[in-house]
Amino acid sequence: MRSTQAEALPVDASSPRRPRIMRHPAQVVALAFAAVASVGTVLLLIPVSRRGEGGATLVEALFTAISALCVTGHVVVDTREHWSNVGLVVILALAQIGGFGIMTSASLLGVFASRRLGLRSRLLTATESRGLDLGDVRTVLLGVVRVSVALELLTAVVLSARLFLGYGRPFSSALWEGTFLAISSFNNAGFVLRGNSMTDFVSDPWMCLPVVVASFLGGLGFPVLLELRRQFRLPRRWSLHTKLTLATTVPLLVLGTLFLTVNEWHNPATLGPLDWWARPLAGLFQASATRSSGFNSVDITQLNGGSWLVMDVLMFIGGGSASTAGGIKVTTFALLAVAVYAEARGEPTVSIFARRVPDRVVRQALTVALVSVAVVVVATTLLVEMTRAPLDMVVFEVVSSFATVGLSSGLLVQLPDSGQVILALLMFIGRLGPITLGAALALRERTRMYEYPEGRPIIG
Repeated sequence: MRSTQAEALPVDASSPRRPRIMRHPAQVVALAFAAVASVGTVLLLIPVSRRGEGGATLVEALFTAISALCVTGHVVVDTREHWSNVGLVVILALAQIGGFGIMTSASLLGVFASRRLGLRSRLLTATESRGLDLGDVRTVLLGVVRVSVALELLTAVVLSARLFLGYGRPFSSALWEGTFLAISSFNNAGFVLRGNSMTDFVSDPWMCLPVVVASFLGGLGFPVLLELRRQFRLPRRWSLHTKLTLATTVPLLVLGTLFLTVNEWHNPATLGPLDWWARPLAGLFQASATRSSGFNSVDITQLNGGSWLVMDVLMFIGGGSASTAGGIKVTTFALLAVAVYAEARGEPTVSIFARRVPDRVVRQALTVALVSVAVVVVATTLLVEMTRAPLDMVVFEVVSSFATVGLSSGLLVQLPDSGQVILALLMFIGRLGPITLGAALALRERTRMYEYPEGRPIIG
């Protein structure tokens, strides 16, 4: 007589099977963002979304929708003058969906990946996160909503009050612009209701610093913000991810600020005309913008070549994982830097903050970085051949698009429609690429029951 367990083993072949695509959360996220981008494009094509007669062109609507949804901030038309209030609301909604959806998607993909781990790995993950239940999807979603709304509301109050009290703007106008800028800041979207971005406020710390703080916090990522909220005064209990994110983000921000301030100190087209105390403020603002916010308080097209190059590097690195920022992420960069240091010292494993990093995680970081470099190189080659523009301008534009930053070297508005479509595709790839690629690598992890004989090719 067969046991009950044996009887439960056969599976009905006629039972419905889930579509294959639903087994890969990364693909579902990519399709969802493509669908929302399509809806946003249609809404912006409607004549009521544009000021004046007629509607926007397909390229204008498509580029703006993708730029807003991917929280980039690249624009091919003046946001305030070209789009009506309806269009501005659509853009703001896309930016909010993009920021909220990206944080949520990245966190949920982490949940899906953790469920594929073995019992031992899941217990280690729970221990490392100090009791955070990675399987509680509801907690993740509610946490993202609470953090987003609270920080956006606080930033909106400060900015609106400054516009109303300091600049004499009507209350309704100050509230609208302050709220728009607050949502754009936290989501690192880069959209503003002014054609010259934040240059009118280059010397105003009450306008610049709230934007810097909001974009900085949005770029840290939800897992870090949640942990800091719970254990801000207990840094010894922080997870490896939080320690690594902060230990990389803060030095990059400080070094970027120092370099941009010093390198542009005497530039008559950027920091030169400012008071001595306003120059570090402008340097901080632009260094923070490279994380992904994309705002500018000085004319980016007039920066020195060295400043462009440093900003290229900072933009490519980007912000924290599961955040509103773009780039390959600071944790990817930090892991690769630590791996290089460990190899230079001849150490057999990669360790940081008294934790050993698995080899597969280092390989995943290397894969994300090299694939990202390949995408940037291919896009740069296409645009150079298409426009014959200077290489430094093209590289800046490509990296800014891929890292979803939104800063422009001035080339964007000169590009033909085909070039703008390439940048739109690059923004989409840059926003979802590192997330989906990282999740796909984690979900495809498998155990091989054999190993080949070792071989040692010559390196270098």
